[in-house]
Amino acid sequence: MNQKKLGFLFCAVYFVSYITRMNYAAVLAEIIVDLGISKQLASIAVTGSFITYGIGQVFSGVIGDKFKAEKVILFGVVGTSVVNLSMVFLPNIYAINALWCVNGFFQSLLWPPLVRLVSEYFSGYDYAKQISRISQASYIATVTVYALSPFIIHLFSWKGVFAVFGSIGAVFSIIWYMGTKKLCTASSVQRKQSDSRKIPMSVMISSGMIPIFLATVFQGFLKDGITTWMPTYITEVFNLDTSVSILSTTILPIFSVLSLSVITRIGKAINNEVKSAFVFFVTALCCNIVIIALFSKFAVLDITAMALITSCMHGVNIMLVGNVPVHFHRFGKVSTISGIINSATYIGSAVSTYAFALISDKFGWNFTVSAWAIIASLGAVLCLTCIRKWKGFRTND
Repeated sequence: MNQKKLGFLFCAVYFVSYITRMNYAAVLAEIIVDLGISKQLASIAVTGSFITYGIGQVFSGVIGDKFKAEKVILFGVVGTSVVNLSMVFLPNIYAINALWCVNGFFQSLLWPPLVRLVSEYFSGYDYAKQISRISQASYIATVTVYALSPFIIHLFSWKGVFAVFGSIGAVFSIIWYMGTKKLCTASSVQRKQSDSRKIPMSVMISSGMIPIFLATVFQGFLKDGITTWMPTYITEVFNLDTSVSILSTTILPIFSVLSLSVITRIGKAINNEVKSAFVFFVTALCCNIVIIALFSKFAVLDITAMALITSCMHGVNIMLVGNVPVHFHRFGKVSTISGIINSATYIGSAVSTYAFALISDKFGWNFTVSAWAIIASLGAVLCLTCIRKWKGFRTND
């Protein structure tokens, strides 16, 4: 299979992973209204899935370096498709919460092995471009979910959203199997002699990986926290219908798609992933300040500012989660490092989903937006502390 077709397949599998993961957040506001439950109870499914996803990332990263990556991904796609289809038959929110946590684990089996596959078939700037395209596929998937969900809810119910996207996942698992069964990816035995080096702890410290890990946690706070709760925010602050609020959320990934070329150019111009992440955190902070200053005045302004914040966090995600791991290729640990860093994203995602529900219930959305500004500030400071360390590590590639 040539690189073009393979690159398309990589984008497609990440597209499928997002439509079978983001659909719960897309219908969250509808679930709260339909079942008559609190935001905190409804958010347990998202929080739990982020926890299982984050823990699973480390496991997935390790096995992604030891076994055939395409097989690990296949198992994840099949598993998440089954979970989505099963959501249709669950009797109450407690069963929903439990099963969606299982979905988080199956979802965790996709990203680290996928990064390893990209690093084996693409190199240099081609690798960076392919990672950007895969990220673009996730934005398009998010737009698809938030754009189609209101119509599916209108035709069937919120359960229909899981049925539709779960079916797509099931069909794609066959496509993935047929498309990758002839890939000549190396197993751990084949790569043992050339990629058996361990990463010394001194390297992890000197490269700045600890603050990078923590900065990625704060990126997860903002990226998934805002995406998850924006429909509820719009409904409660501006008294709009839930379907309108869900549909308005499509602007978040649309902004991310439109800003992708800008993000890529900034990363190429700065030529330092951590420094680029610092720029994105600072920009997000400025957007948060605008929301605070003009809170609840203009819905369009708030939606636009939130779109810019999530776009900046996607930029941080591309820099730290997408591009940092490839610099550990000489250790044969691309999947492992990818899993570790990506787990940090979902530590932040898990905490933020429940925490933002709690904060907004107790103190209101104005206070919650202020918390977003503090988080962006902390992320910027962490990146600032390790820009030079990471620059020194990259020069040894």
